[in-house]
Amino acid sequence: MPKTKSKPHPEISQVMIIDGCNNFPISWLNKQGYCEYSIYLENVKGIEVKPTRNMVVGTQEHARLEMEFQKDAEPATFEEMLETSKTAELLSRELPVISSRYGIRGYIDEVWMTPDEFIIIDDKPGKRAFSSSINQVFGYCLAFQDMVKDERRIVGALRERGTDNIFWSAYFDEKAEQDIISLINRVQNLLVGKTDFIPTNNPRKCRSCRLKIKCDKKARPGSL
Repeated sequence: MPKTKSKPHPEISQVMIIDGCNNFPISWLNKQGYCEYSIYLENVKGIEVKPTRNMVVGTQEHARLEMEFQKDAEPATFEEMLETSKTAELLSRELPVISSRYGIRGYIDEVWMTPDEFIIIDDKPGKRAFSSSINQVFGYCLAFQDMVKDERRIVGALRERGTDNIFWSAYFDEKAEQDIISLINRVQNLLVGKTDFIPTNNPRKCRSCRLKIKCDKKARPGSL
């Protein structure tokens, strides 16, 4: 893993200043696709609300799977795993990734490493491939690609939480790379005030948002 110098951002929670640049959680790419104004409310304005049931269940499921994985896992460095995977298939869970170049970081739920490709898996509740979920998994792909500097293909995949059901997958090709870099650049511009946070205009999203009580820009019925 690359060595970095980091410190918390003085005004925006969850943002770190790494190697002199803002670095935000890759999970924000999912939030941005749902409603980027929620990032402003929670991390810039500092509004605190309780986690949703899905968030709690997701945390518990991640912990359970990690405990099961660790029972049979053999300790190895990231570099050792990459080298071994050139001739054998490997599985890793909760793999930390960070890219100072793009200013993103996170933990990949699961990575399958094979001699031909890397499969980056993100677990989600349900089995519908929302564009925001795809943005998140492609963010992991980009950070992973920036770290490994390997010519093997990268596949992004979404899996139904608690099952083996991969309900969406796609190669992380040049178009996907450019699209996600463009989105990351937008979030970076939001963080420095070059771009305004835009709220969703979908009232259904507002109704299910845990920040709705504190939000001053809720979409009105019939606004779609």
